[in-house]
Amino acid sequence: MSETGQPYLYQRRELVEPDWTRLPGWRHVTREQWESAQWQRTNCVKNIKQLRAVLGDLVGESFYADLADDQQRLATMSMLVTPQMLNTMVPSKAPDTDSFYADPVRRYMIPVASDRNPDWPSHPYATRDSLHEHDMWVAEGLTHRYPTKVLAELLPTCPQYCGHCTRMDLVGNSTPTVDKLKLTLKPVDRYDAMVAYLRAHPGVRDVVVSGGDVANVPWRNLESFLMRLLDIETIRDVRLATKALMGLPQHWLQPDVVEGMERLARTAARRGVNLAIHTHVNHANSLTPLVARAAQTALEVGVRDVRNQGVLMRGVNATSADLLDLCFALQGEAGILPYYFYMCDMIPNAEHWRVSVWQAQQLQHDIMGYLPGYATPRIVCDVPFVGKRWVHMLTEYDREHGISYWTKNYRTSIEADDADALARRYPYYDPIDTLSESGRKWWRKQEAAVAVPG
Repeated sequence: MSETGQPYLYQRRELVEPDWTRLPGWRHVTREQWESAQWQRTNCVKNIKQLRAVLGDLVGESFYADLADDQQRLATMSMLVTPQMLNTMVPSKAPDTDSFYADPVRRYMIPVASDRNPDWPSHPYATRDSLHEHDMWVAEGLTHRYPTKVLAELLPTCPQYCGHCTRMDLVGNSTPTVDKLKLTLKPVDRYDAMVAYLRAHPGVRDVVVSGGDVANVPWRNLESFLMRLLDIETIRDVRLATKALMGLPQHWLQPDVVEGMERLARTAARRGVNLAIHTHVNHANSLTPLVARAAQTALEVGVRDVRNQGVLMRGVNATSADLLDLCFALQGEAGILPYYFYMCDMIPNAEHWRVSVWQAQQLQHDIMGYLPGYATPRIVCDVPFVGKRWVHMLTEYDREHGISYWTKNYRTSIEADDADALARRYPYYDPIDTLSESGRKWWRKQEAAVAVPG
């Protein structure tokens, strides 16, 4: 069959580690330094002064001013970018502020004020904890949302902070816009409470170990906690959530971490537990040979799967070509299985990233048939109080007003006495700027009656 005229043309692109010495601040950084996890952590970019020291005049003053404005008025996450991640963004050697503005990784890792929607920076129904994970804590940091699965948030920090973070109410440093919540228990007491709950609830078989990012847990502490999980007879799946596999692959290549993962994988296999790593890559540009090496190393020591859970975002990956480029790079070049793309959650100041349900449905349609079936990701909407739903599973859709309605087939930990939980329809809202003029006009009238979160 001729490939001419196909909507998408596959071309193999081998992964490349961009030359970090093109950037003024890293001109003399050696490969040994670059591949050191400690060097990467020490040289993270945490503020505009440090960003300027790395990029210099490759980016104009207007960008730095735009960034400062965003951090003062709009940002829900503080700046923290690893050298590994920053190196996958333009600019090239020539000064080019425009290309840096347009860069897809920059758009979600280093957001600026002009990125945000000026008319609707937040949806009227946006909330800090849009998925109500905190409401469903059964112990500090342990969310029991699904009947057989729990989320264990071990800590509130990451090696890098994404602008669109769904846990922006807890994770990272406070910003002028958001005073973050704090975990109060000592880690050892928090872990003890989690393990005690899981031992007392044999109906839970699946634990997602997250945070924050497990790469920020001292390895000895993380391995001890995971071994305790593996010792619970009823636990059959353990998933480690770490964007650091992509943003700080050097961490997962450290000898003590590799050796520890091998011990965990061997124990999990002996006990019949599926041990997997879930990472978070949103664009093909973020995939480099170091990322592929980290993923391959995990698989070689016995981790069952390395899977990707990306977030669907306008300006980053919300086209079929971008999604397919990313999935082919993940599956074909890095050994990472494309798994989910979540629609960006309804947190404050995120409207410019979010896509409407119908757009997500169209993207799911458009990527079908190109990838192997097992490597074709599901695009899902994480509906508040409902959970993950494939984007075609809605019950009703008011396209004019951008309101979709969803049903559920289980109760969360806060609904044991709610007789109507399984009969209720739960709303989800499209970004208002994607609606027709009549829909936008309707929302302008509604906004006054909706309590906008501070």
